[in-house]
Order: sequence, then structure tokens, then C-alpha cells
Amino acid sequence: MVLKPSSNRISSMSYALLIASAFVIVVAGMKAAAPILNPFLLSCFIAILCGPLVKRLVGLQLPIIVAIGLVLGFFVLFSVLLGALVSNSIEDFTLQMPEYRETLLAQSTTILKWLDGFGFPASQGSFAQVFDPGIAMQVAANTLSGLGSVLANTFLILLTVVFMLLESHLFPRKIRYALTDGEFSLEQFNHFVTVVNRYLAIKTTVSVITGVMIGVLVWACDVDYPILWGVVAFFLNYVPNIGSILAGVPSVLLGFVQHGSLTALILIGGYGLVNVVMGNMIEPRYMGRGLGLSTLVVFLSLIFWGWVLGPVGMLLSIPLTMIVKIALESNKDTAWIAVILSSGAELESSSKMSH
Repeated sequence: MVLKPSSNRISSMSYALLIASAFVIVVAGMKAAAPILNPFLLSCFIAILCGPLVKRLVGLQLPIIVAIGLVLGFFVLFSVLLGALVSNSIEDFTLQMPEYRETLLAQSTTILKWLDGFGFPASQGSFAQVFDPGIAMQVAANTLSGLGSVLANTFLILLTVVFMLLESHLFPRKIRYALTDGEFSLEQFNHFVTVVNRYLAIKTTVSVITGVMIGVLVWACDVDYPILWGVVAFFLNYVPNIGSILAGVPSVLLGFVQHGSLTALILIGGYGLVNVVMGNMIEPRYMGRGLGLSTLVVFLSLIFWGWVLGPVGMLLSIPLTMIVKIALESNKDTAWIAVILSSGAELESSSKMSH
């Protein structure tokens, strides 16, 4: 007797393979179109971040064009000043790199003797190659340069933001008329905008405070380029989990090169204190559980979106994952995936209600 596979099982497997194939094709297309997608995504999230400010100014009886001009004018001025400060620091840092390498080789003798006493012999050349501050700086520099290359299309980004803000008041009406389940889709869209807006506002505030504190810390330790390290801490604070660690590595090594191990230890303690206070106390207090994403999912989304879109994907990994989660929640067939992506807070609250 020959057992024939069930047609339902075959159709389910075919459907799963079709979904997986479509996912691979979409991801490959996004990766190939990253130079086009990155400016558009930045425009979307800048518009979401600026939307409430524009709405408040319009509420003060200002014309919408004037409100948009004021908000974007402040954004452009801030970006230009920040870019000028960072570019000068990076250029000077590159010129000073040979001197830092020589100082590192001279100071490595003590550490090599200490390692040799524990049975870990190492040569000066291998030590300098591993702990080269230029190599450590490369990760942060690549992130900033990748973001800077996208911001080179500043005019295109700002023009897109202007049109988005001008169309924002018509968008809810378009959703209602365009979709059969317009009210539900509008509710999902408003939920997404509220969550992302809250996330970006809180994260930006925390990142600014973190950058200022790190800049003051590096300046107090008399390490070169405190403004640069403050800006690096500001941008990399948007990168979940590992951003704060990456931000501290180059300045700690530079502190060791300039002033020795004591300064490096002080910087490590200072970075740790700032990250514990801002990342583990202040930010969760105001962020709460509003994101509804698992910690593992946050980390994996950082890797995934960074691979697909580069540095911009790393900076926007959480908002992009929120889009995917909300889209999955809106479909009954994919709602279970949204539950897996969630933090589990909904399950805890529902179990408490059942008891």
C-alpha cells in the first residue's frame, strides 16, 4: 500500500516556500536599492519627528509653509554646525595618527611584561596591530561616513520632507477612502506614528544628553577631540545594545595612548556610569514597554537592517522593525509572528487578567 501525501500538506508547504521565496526576493531588492531607499527612509523618519513641531506651530496660527521652514531651518543649521565640527576633528585625527601609533608602541612595553608574567607572550608589533586606535575608530568612522554619504543628498531629503509634511493632513483621509478597512488601517498607522514618534523623541533627547556627558568626560580627562567623541556617542546611542560600547572603544584607547592606563580606566568607568544611568535607568523609565519588542529581536534587527541598508539601517533598525511588527499584527495569518517578535508584556497582562 502506497501512502500519498495529503494535498493540504503539499499546499501548506508550497505556501510556506512561496512566502520564503518572496521574502528573499524583497530583501535582495532592498539591499540592491539601498542607495535609493536610505534617503527616502531618512526623509520619512525626519518627517515623523518634525510633524508634531510643525503641528504645534500651525496651532499658533502660523502658515504651514512658515512652520515647516522654521523647523527644517533649525534642523539644517544644527546639521551644518555638527558636520563642520566633526569633519575638522576627523581630519585632524587622521593627521595625528602616526604620532599616536608611536606613542602606543612606547607605552605597550609595560602591558607586554604584565601579559608575559601571566603566560601570554606577545610582541610589540602584534599588540599595536590589535589595539591600534585607528582600527578601533574604523567602526565608528564607517558608521558616520555612511550616514554622511546619505546626507550628501541633503537637498533631495529636505525636499521630500517638505512634501511629506505638506501632505500629512490629507493622508488619513486618503487611507479611509482608498482601503476597504480604512478605519482599522488608519488606527494601525496612527499607532505606528505615535510609537515611533515617542521612541525617536525620547531616544534623541537621551542621545543628546549622553553625547554632552561623554564630551565633558573626555574633555575633563584631557583627551583630544572631545567634541568628536561626544558626537560619536550621540549617533551610536541610536544603535541598540552595542552602540554605546562601540562609541567608547576609540576614545578609551586614545586616552591610553595619550595619558596611560589610569586615564583609560577612568574613561571606562565614566562611559559605564553614563550608559548605566542613561541606558538602564533614565531611558527605560520614560520609554516604558511602549515598543513591545523582544530584546533578542531588537539585537537581531540591528544585525539584519545593518546588513541590508548599512549604517542607516542600524540607526533606524527599531522603527523599521516596528513597521514589520504592526504589518504582521494586521493580518490574522501572520499575527502569530508578531506575537513572537513582541516583548511578552501583553501575555503577562492577559495571564494576570485571567487569574
